[in-house]
Amino acid sequence: MKRTRILVVDDEPGIRQSLAGVLEDEGYQVVAVDSGERCLEELARQNHALVLLDVWLPGIDGMDTLARIQETPLPDRPVVVMISGHGTIETAVKATKLGAFDFLEKPLTIQKVAVVVKNALRHRRLELENLQLKQGPGKYRIIGESVPMKALRQQLALMAGSNGRVLIYGESGAGKELVARAIHVMSPRVAEPFVEVNCAAIPEELIESELFGHRKGSFTGASEDKTGKFQKADGGTLFLDEVGDMSLKTQSKVLRVLEEQRFEPVGATQFVQVDVRVIAATNKHLEEEIEHGNFREDLFYRLNVIPFHVPPLRERREDIPLLADYFLREFTALYGRRPKELTPEAYRLLQDHTWPGNVRELRNVMERLVVMNPQARIDARHIPLASTRRPAPAAPPAALASLQEVRQAAERDYILKKLEDTGGNVSRAAELLGLERSHLYRKMKALGIAPKDT
Repeated sequence: MKRTRILVVDDEPGIRQSLAGVLEDEGYQVVAVDSGERCLEELARQNHALVLLDVWLPGIDGMDTLARIQETPLPDRPVVVMISGHGTIETAVKATKLGAFDFLEKPLTIQKVAVVVKNALRHRRLELENLQLKQGPGKYRIIGESVPMKALRQQLALMAGSNGRVLIYGESGAGKELVARAIHVMSPRVAEPFVEVNCAAIPEELIESELFGHRKGSFTGASEDKTGKFQKADGGTLFLDEVGDMSLKTQSKVLRVLEEQRFEPVGATQFVQVDVRVIAATNKHLEEEIEHGNFREDLFYRLNVIPFHVPPLRERREDIPLLADYFLREFTALYGRRPKELTPEAYRLLQDHTWPGNVRELRNVMERLVVMNPQARIDARHIPLASTRRPAPAAPPAALASLQEVRQAAERDYILKKLEDTGGNVSRAAELLGLERSHLYRKMKALGIAPKDT
């Protein structure tokens, strides 16, 4: 079981040693440093639940260090207890106003330290539970009343208390990260970090350092120690997004960490022990990747303990109005704009779109509407959608005699799609196409398209 981490900050070696001994005897994992600068470096490197912080320190003093710690938002911010050999009521009041939980005066006693630490950790736990109640279900709410989304929410509820590994399947933009975060929020690890790694976005030569960290001087450019994502997620959840893009070499090392829950940072000679739950996601068919030799079968079975499938937006069109309204409310509040509503024609246009970018594309469209359109009532003509109509099957080479005919066929198909989107209204179609109405009429005549309105 993971032990609660406590950071002791004092410039007196004897105090550091005695506090570390007392706290380790109480079952805590302790790191001790001698300055405010080293305290901030350690907190940037590793999360700690509590900091015992001396007021009088060389360099950055305890009060300034406390103020900087308080700038860190929950759940990463530790609870702070100040300690001092020259404490005054004024100093204690100032520390409390800056956010310290309590103030201990030297000489310290074992009983006093144990009680204050226990109370401080209980206070932090209540803070995190309160944060979960405020943010959890709402912030990472799975929106949709379609059958696939109801089934997804039921699946989430069934495994809420589990620590099992999860593999999330779905197209890009479908909401895999949202599901991963919802799983973390509903899990027993909610008070611990959620750390994300996009395996497709990190260059191959840096992925090992990113996941496992490195030691200073271990390779060219390694000017200081780096804490890897596995260690940052210790006690919490590591989300490996697009895991199918990970190289075989890195897959092998990840498999070992999953089996042993320990690893060696690049250039290190000692193992780092961790307790991490891994959630992975992919937009690929991993079974096919295994057949092609691109993905390890043993890693697949390690990750695929609880599989989830996030359906693309085109397979749950009835959810599009709910999502569109949700994003409109989100962005009108964010940008301080007046509320907006969509017309029935706008909803139909959104539901007819194929959404190759899925929910992410819809969200971007709604943000653009809030930012760029002053209208309170959004009609279909205000919605900027690229044509995603599936092309007709390709004709044999002999059927299209020239490049000009290919262009005309594509142009005709695109104009017909815009006319369909606007119910045959040539003026609105011209606006969507960025053409003058008279120019569009000439185009339609040349391409043999009969207008429905004159």
